[in-house]
Amino acid sequence: MHKTVLLLLLIILSLLTGCVTNPITGEKEFNFISESQEMQIGRQYAPEIEKQMGSKIKDPDIQNYIAGIGAKIVRVSHMPDRDFKFAALDHKSVNAMALPDGSIYITRGMLETMTSEAQLASVLAHEAVHVTARHVSLAMSKQIGFDLLLSIVASKTEMGTMSKTIANYGKQIISLRFSRDDEHEADVGGLDYMIKAGYNPNAFVEVMEILEKQSKTKPIEFLSSHPLPARRKEDLKMRIRNKRLSKNLMVGESEYKKNVLDKL
Repeated sequence: MHKTVLLLLLIILSLLTGCVTNPITGEKEFNFISESQEMQIGRQYAPEIEKQMGSKIKDPDIQNYIAGIGAKIVRVSHMPDRDFKFAALDHKSVNAMALPDGSIYITRGMLETMTSEAQLASVLAHEAVHVTARHVSLAMSKQIGFDLLLSIVASKTEMGTMSKTIANYGKQIISLRFSRDDEHEADVGGLDYMIKAGYNPNAFVEVMEILEKQSKTKPIEFLSSHPLPARRKEDLKMRIRNKRLSKNLMVGESEYKKNVLDKL
């Protein structure tokens, strides 16, 4: 009897310690990866992501510009104190991705598809929500395996084996798949973040329309991990119509051309 009670107490304790509040929905969710482990996961995997995606774009002005837009998003996010890092990767694919520590990447291919600073902000905001709502750590634990992921973080394997494991799963992280609910939350939260950061939310719809149009002629990597059903776009339009928006929200076409397109 004593062992049964102890087991029940351990189960209850694990459930309580793994229970976190989703900042977008306000609902309690189970996530057994702690924030400190999320930071470790990011540190472990970031170099491999950059290696597989052709390293960072060498122009410091482009990197600083993207980091500056990202910083505006982070300041109004649910994790303003987390050390987010934003970087542009020199890869032709149309893609953007995040690691659970707040490392957010956007590719040259994605940058070339957009035409305004607000569009860039919408993509960064969407990815930021995947971090703040803990979608990334949950998706990684499902895709890679919770036990394996934590064994890598804890460095329980030998260094050579660990490096091979990280490399083997790097490609999976690049195409990390989120659930339909995750995507909905990232849309809703991303829309809120970009508006609070001072950007016109219609740019979010524009990005989806650009990607949707391009996907008809060539595969878009971003859409394989971030599916783009038409109803998501319509939901965004409806939410924008229901918001009281300032007339001074930024679009920033000339800024984006000067700081990104002219330099690529």
